[in-house]
Amino acid sequence: MTRKIGFVGMGIMGQPMAQNLLNKGNKVMVYNRTREKTDSLAQAGALVASTPAELANWSDVLIMMLTGPDAIDNMLFGATGILAAENPAHIIINMSTVSPAYTKYLNIALEEETIILIDAPVSGSKKPAEEGLLVVLASGPEEKVTELDPLFMALGKKVVYCGEAGLGSCMKMTINLLLSIMMEGLCEALNLGERCGLPAETILDTVLSGPLGCGLFNLKEPMLKSNDYPPQFPLKHMAKDLRFVMQTADEIGAATPLGHALFQLYRQGLGRDLGDMDFAAVKKVLDGMNDT
Repeated sequence: MTRKIGFVGMGIMGQPMAQNLLNKGNKVMVYNRTREKTDSLAQAGALVASTPAELANWSDVLIMMLTGPDAIDNMLFGATGILAAENPAHIIINMSTVSPAYTKYLNIALEEETIILIDAPVSGSKKPAEEGLLVVLASGPEEKVTELDPLFMALGKKVVYCGEAGLGSCMKMTINLLLSIMMEGLCEALNLGERCGLPAETILDTVLSGPLGCGLFNLKEPMLKSNDYPPQFPLKHMAKDLRFVMQTADEIGAATPLGHALFQLYRQGLGRDLGDMDFAAVKKVLDGMNDT
C-alpha cells in the first residue's frame, strides 16, 4: 500500500531525507517554517503544506526532523499545529535528536490523542543522509516498526530495533557520546603532533593507514587538512546533544567523566563562534588552548 508521507523540517538532514523518499516513488508533502527551504523539493515533485495542521490532515505517516523539543512542541501544539488537525496522521515518527525523558513525555502526549509514536533518530550526518546510508535507531511498537521498514530503508541502509519508545533516543545518546569522544580524540592527537612539528597530512596518513582508520576519520580528513569546516553535523548540535547525554546520565546514574569534559569543550566552541561549523571544528578550540 502506498502511504502519503508528511515531512516536517527541511534542515541539513531533512531536505535530503525527504528527497530520498521522493526518489523511491513515495507521495510526499513537506512543511518548513521558512517556506523557501521547501522550494527544491517542490520542484522535485513534493507537495508543500501551508501549516503543520494541513500536513497532518493529508498524511498517513508524519515524520519530524527538527532541532529539539521546543521546535517539536511548537509544531505539535501550536494554534495551527499538527494536533490542531481535524484528522491527523495516526503515526508520527520522530527522527529528531531529543532526550529519552522528552521522548517518554511525547509518547504519553500522543497516546492521549490516539497517535502512535515511533521514536527513530538516526546515526549519520549530511553525506549519509544524501546517499540514503543512515542507520535508523527505531523504537516503539515492534509490529509498527516492522511495517514501516520500507519507509526507513528509503532513508538508510539499516534499521536497528531498540525496544519500547525512548530506547531509540537512548541509543542516539549512546552513539553521539562515542562520536564526540572519537572526534575530539583525533583532534587532540593532531594538536599534539602538530605542536611537535609533524604536518597534519602525515599524522592523518598514519592514522588512516592502520587499525585506527575508520569511516568517521576518513570523512573528516579533508576538513582537518584544510582547517575549513563546512557543516555536515554542526558543532552547535553536538553541544546540544551532549547536554541531553549529560541530563540522561544524571537521571540514570551513569558515569560519563569524558562526556562531562567534552560537553564543556564543545561549549567553548560555541563561545568562539564555531557553532555553525562542523563539529570537527573542536580542533580550533584545542588550537586556541595551546600555550602561545
